[in-house]
Order: sequence, then structure tokens, then C-alpha cells
Amino acid sequence: MQRLHIVPGQFTVEHLPHATFPEDDEWIALVRAPEGLTVVRDASPYAETERWAGFYGDAAHGLDAPGMLAAIVGPLADAEVPVFVASTYHADLVLVPEHRLKEATAALRDAGHRVEV
Repeated sequence: MQRLHIVPGQFTVEHLPHATFPEDDEWIALVRAPEGLTVVRDASPYAETERWAGFYGDAAHGLDAPGMLAAIVGPLADAEVPVFVASTYHADLVLVPEHRLKEATAALRDAGHRVEV
């Protein structure tokens, strides 16, 4: 069981196929891959795009703790809730489509996780 917080705000996930770095510094996470750059940002209140809500672990678990991410994404997969994950040194930011936040929260609680707003 993990204690998770719902991160305030909403996020967007963008794919920039020909970029190696974004043109601005308004990003939360970057992942560079052969097929381009993936950028996680705070969602603009004016943009009409898919919005994501985030869960973040309350206690740092470090890189050597096995199964921490699997314990979160497993129940979400069982509930057929899509995820996008950005891992940090201490924990994982697990994003779900904003319109599925209640469903994702219920799935995580049913799996024994404590989810706090």
C-alpha cells in the first residue's frame, strides 16, 4: 500500500517529433527519445487539449525499491485507465486522463492505496 496525493492542477502531454529541447522553459518533465521529445506541462486554462491529472507518492522510495510503480499502474490497467508516467529520483508522477480521475482514484483505493486530495 502506498499513500498517494492527487497533484493540484492539470497537465498536458505533448510530442514534438523534431525537437531536441522545447522552445520555452514552461515544462514539468522532458523525455528525449529517437522519435522526438515528449513534454509534460501545466495545462493552460485556455488550451483545448487532453488534460491529465496526476498522482504522486507521499514517501520517497528511491531507485532500489522494486514494484512501487507496478503497484500503482497494475490496478489502473485492470480498470482500463490509460497512464503516462514521469519518474523522479524519489517517486513516480502517474498521470491519468482528467475525465477518468474519479475512476482511477476508486481503482487505487480498491487496491489498498490511500489517495488524498
